[in-house]
Amino acid sequence: MLFDLRGPGRRRTVQVIYLSLALLMGGGLVLFGIGGNISGGLFDAFKSGNGGGSDTLAKEARVLERRVAKAPTDQHAWLRLAQTQFQDASSGANYDQTAGFTASGKAKLRAAVKAWERYLALNPKKPDDAVASVMVQADAALGRYAKAATAMEIVTEAQPSSGTFAQLAQLAYAAGQTRKGDLSAAKAISLAPPDQRNTIKSELDTAKSQAAGSGSGAAAGTQTTG
Repeated sequence: MLFDLRGPGRRRTVQVIYLSLALLMGGGLVLFGIGGNISGGLFDAFKSGNGGGSDTLAKEARVLERRVAKAPTDQHAWLRLAQTQFQDASSGANYDQTAGFTASGKAKLRAAVKAWERYLALNPKKPDDAVASVMVQADAALGRYAKAATAMEIVTEAQPSSGTFAQLAQLAYAAGQTRKGDLSAAKAISLAPPDQRNTIKSELDTAKSQAAGSGSGAAAGTQTTG
């Protein structure tokens, strides 16, 4: 990971609605990939359902579940399972374009992040940054901002840019990881075109202030689960 900061004094994580607003603040600067290398931005997958019907995805997930049950050290199978379960969570009745993930969608997200964690536990030499980018979305939607920031570090290591560092900063602030957020914000600003630096700094300062205003005193690593 880019920064391994486990110091005391993390602030309490904020609610999912706050993170959505914080990520929207830049008028698309981060969310839709402007200035970054992630095609489509953070929530691109929600718009299209990721291809395939919900029934098809659910069936594929069940096949993969049987595969990992028989071969629990199969990294590729765990990775595919995490991706498929996220896709299933983002389709059909599991995702509402207005309200976001439904109860069934969140249940599938929890299954997706569990599969992702099983994949990471197998210590892949280079964790898949494409699947990491959707795990950012899954963890953020579940209020697991520290986990989302960890997944975003994988993306940022593979695709360093102003946009990816800005996303990491926002997630770190939401998780109460202030120093990680500050380091990421500084990197995002330094990598941005000169005419965008003041805008990015202003947006990230606002994200930091809003996260700080959400309250403090929670133990390190506190998460909400949606």
